[in-house]
Amino acid sequence: MTEATTRAADTRDFDGVTIPTPGTFDLDPAHTRIGFSARHMMVSKVRGRFGEFTGSLTVADDPFQSTAEAVIKTASIDTGNAQRDGHLTSGDFLSVEKFPEITFRSTRVTGRQGHVFTVLGDLTIKDVTREVELTLDLEGVGNSPWGKQVMGFSLATEINREDFGMAYNVALEGGGVLVGKTVKIEIEGEAVRRDAA
Repeated sequence: MTEATTRAADTRDFDGVTIPTPGTFDLDPAHTRIGFSARHMMVSKVRGRFGEFTGSLTVADDPFQSTAEAVIKTASIDTGNAQRDGHLTSGDFLSVEKFPEITFRSTRVTGRQGHVFTVLGDLTIKDVTREVELTLDLEGVGNSPWGKQVMGFSLATEINREDFGMAYNVALEGGGVLVGKTVKIEIEGEAVRRDAA
C-alpha cells in the first residue's frame, strides 16, 4: 500500500465533510492554545490563556457519538500581568491551591452545519459542574512530515463565572462593575492520532 493510499484510508467523507476514521487524537500542546477573555471596567477586554493542559478527542464510527475530554492546570493561567495573575489564582477566583484543575468531558454531539458541530459537555471549575454548549469548527485533517495524522479544530463557548463560584467584583463610581460576568473561552488547536496499542 502506498503512502498516499494509507493517508486516504485515514479519512472518510461525512456528508461532504472530510473527517478522520475512528480513533483517538491527543492534543498537541505545542500547537494548541486555550484562551479566554472577559470585560474590564465595562470598556475593554482582558485576554489570557492556560499554558498547561492535556486532552483527547475520540472519533467514533458514528461521528455524533464522538467524545472529548480535557484537564487544565489552573495555576498555569497567564494574562501577561503577574499581579493580575496572582489575583486570578487566589480565592476570589480560581483558588488554585484547593482546586488545581479545571476539567471538561463531552456528553453528546447535538447538531452540525457543514464542518461546524454543536457539542454539549460538563465543565467543572472549583468543584462546580455545569453543562456548557460549545461550537466545534473542524478546520481540517492532514498528515505531518513525521507520518502522524493531525486534526485541526477551534472551539468556542461562553460561561458566567458566577455560576462557578467566582463572584468577586468591585462597583465603579460611574456605574457598572470592574470585571464582567461573562467569560469567553476559545480553543484553537491540533490533535494527533494516537498510535494503536
